[in-house]
Amino acid sequence: MSWKQLVCHTNLAHKDVITDLFEAAGSASITYQDAADQPVLEPLPGETPFWDDLIITALFPLDEDIDWVLLELTVNKEAWQLQSMRVETLAEQEWVRAWMDNFHPMQFGQHLWIYPSWHEVPEGEGIKVLLDPGLAFGTGNHPTTALCLEWLGQFSSLAGKTVLDYGCGSGILAIAAAKLGATTVWATDIDPQALQATLDNAARNDIPAGVIKTCYPQDLPEQTFDIVLANILAGPLVQLAPEIIKFVHSGGDLVLSGILATQTTMIRHAYEPNLSAPLEVVTQEEWIRAAGKRS
Repeated sequence: MSWKQLVCHTNLAHKDVITDLFEAAGSASITYQDAADQPVLEPLPGETPFWDDLIITALFPLDEDIDWVLLELTVNKEAWQLQSMRVETLAEQEWVRAWMDNFHPMQFGQHLWIYPSWHEVPEGEGIKVLLDPGLAFGTGNHPTTALCLEWLGQFSSLAGKTVLDYGCGSGILAIAAAKLGATTVWATDIDPQALQATLDNAARNDIPAGVIKTCYPQDLPEQTFDIVLANILAGPLVQLAPEIIKFVHSGGDLVLSGILATQTTMIRHAYEPNLSAPLEVVTQEEWIRAAGKRS
């Protein structure tokens, strides 16, 4: 089946009226994209943030008459601040394949692979984690997740270790730790979708029941861990520093990510007083990973 997509460049103020128009025309789907490289990072549950400058794309069956929609857009071009609009023909196989091709097997460190279900299991030695993109944050494509996976991928085994994944998203870090042999892994998040995604992805990776335990942050047990991974954002990391630090064993590893390079100093101030040495910082693009040991 072939489709045609109607692509409009507008702004946030006119998102709703254009969306209503496309819905009235019977659009099969409507998607929004950033038109000006304005990052929107992990939203809180229930939040749906949008960019100020955005692309709205509506998908219609190829034989659908959308001339009246184009006329409506043309008439209101100035009022709705439409910078551009165009119609494209798209074969279904092309857009499905294009989406899938964005996700391919990725290696992190010497010992860890992440791969989607539509690819063959990567050859060779190492731990292989099956993960498809979904609603919860974390597939390994973003530098913040990749930096944490690279840290885990330096180990051939985490046998006997206990791990806390603080802000688990898809569960990718918790699952990687479990497959590397961690004895017990706790995965916590404020988003119920993330907790469910973690359990679902753990089951798909044949993680024995009970190895990965999920809960909201306020329900975490009063214990410390050999490794604490916190891939959230710099603001929450600073705010939660006393909470996160208390979960790290004396001599245990703390790994922080979700931090822009420009935010390094604030992270150092929040965490280094409780560490045995300054944080070791690794940069990828404009993001950093900061790792250290609890004093």
